[in-house]
Amino acid sequence: MKNMIVRRVQSFEEWRVAARGLIASGVPPAAVQWQSAAHDGDLFSSAMEEVSDDAPADAPALRLPRQLVELLECAACYSAVDRWAFLYQVLWRWQRGEHDVISPADPDGARLHGMVKAVHREEHDMHAYVRFRERKEADTDDAPRFVAWFEPTHDVLPQVARHFARRMGAISWMIATPTATMLWDGATLHAGPALLKGAADIDDHGEALWLTYYRSIFNPARVNAGLLRSHIPSRFWKNLPEGAIVPAMITGATNGERRTGQTATVGQRSGATTIPIRPERALPQRETLTTLQQCRRCALWQHATQAVPGSGPQPASIMLLGEQPGDQEDLAGLPFVGPAGAVLEQAMAEAKLSRDSVYLTNAVKHFKWEPRGKRRLHKTPAQREIAACHAWLEEELERVQPEVIVALGSTALKSLLQDGTATLQSVLGTPFQHQGRWIVAVYHPSYVLRAPDETGRREAYAVMVEGLRQAIKLLEDGQHNRVS
Repeated sequence: MKNMIVRRVQSFEEWRVAARGLIASGVPPAAVQWQSAAHDGDLFSSAMEEVSDDAPADAPALRLPRQLVELLECAACYSAVDRWAFLYQVLWRWQRGEHDVISPADPDGARLHGMVKAVHREEHDMHAYVRFRERKEADTDDAPRFVAWFEPTHDVLPQVARHFARRMGAISWMIATPTATMLWDGATLHAGPALLKGAADIDDHGEALWLTYYRSIFNPARVNAGLLRSHIPSRFWKNLPEGAIVPAMITGATNGERRTGQTATVGQRSGATTIPIRPERALPQRETLTTLQQCRRCALWQHATQAVPGSGPQPASIMLLGEQPGDQEDLAGLPFVGPAGAVLEQAMAEAKLSRDSVYLTNAVKHFKWEPRGKRRLHKTPAQREIAACHAWLEEELERVQPEVIVALGSTALKSLLQDGTATLQSVLGTPFQHQGRWIVAVYHPSYVLRAPDETGRREAYAVMVEGLRQAIKLLEDGQHNRVS
């Protein structure tokens, strides 16, 4: 069979029509060469034949489940040279009865789901990081009032445009990208060709006000550059107004600058007098804490029995910080009373560390779980939930004043460092200082229980015991140095 070219396929609708004709004609994926509408052909194009989009009159109807259609339509937005060929391969396999082709366990299914996930992520990023600029002459012509420039990795502009059309109502706008534009006139969306970036480079009189506000709320004392970069990838900064000032602000913060943006102007009055205010007193105050049982900073309280506070002497020289309460802890209202607690107590006994001498607590105070039959199974807290609970940990640190903190697992470590990118393996078994305290990172006792084999359990348990011994030694060395 000759290779065939399907020309002028530039959208999912065009591909669907062409694919229907090919499927009906029984043309296998290997016999098709897909090209976009902009493709001018290649050296061998003359030896290939054009395919009609029309299916044979006696061809059976192409019936697909909604799930498959939605997956194919979403994956069609993924920017890849072979996307149309790949989608046709998935469709061909499905029509031949290979319905596991849409399963993540299948190689093609795994790629399909990966493409869909990447497209959804790009849509989310575009919703978050598109910045519109207002045109001064918007009231005097028919051009859009707001314009924006964005450089998406995938072809998600039409979907994102529908989102902004719903959000902005009758206000006209245009989003330009390197491959296309979308214009909303207040009633209808219009697709257009690509424009140069300069089309969106206009002076916005409101942008200076935004930058002033951004500087005023920036607090160098609490900046976390790593977390900022993980939340906002660097490729977006060049098109954000604040992207031009953030690097210098972060540099100032990392160089020890303690005052906030407000401090330079706080206390200024008309005339010659200025009220002196120390920079540290100008730092924004934390949200006032209620009681732990009243906490609604995240949604975990809705499905938990109760918040589980820390337990132990106050002050205490050593704090053991876990991830979150488990099923039994949630019911009892005490930390480490379940199976993981039993492993921890055994390790503490082996390290000769009395439970009564340490303060036990968790980074997250409510039990996050998912149902499995009649059981409640642990589910790892999200970074936003860890961050929401950090104020309670700070309150405990202030009250307990530990000299050494044993971080049981990666969630505890991320909470202590306020760094969502922190990894346990990078500091495992290597004590380090943070904000004047020693930190010892070890495996969580539940990790010991979940280890796949006996060798893994023994190794993880040994790391726990050694970490507890290191904590004792650090405490003893510190006390010895103070006596000396």
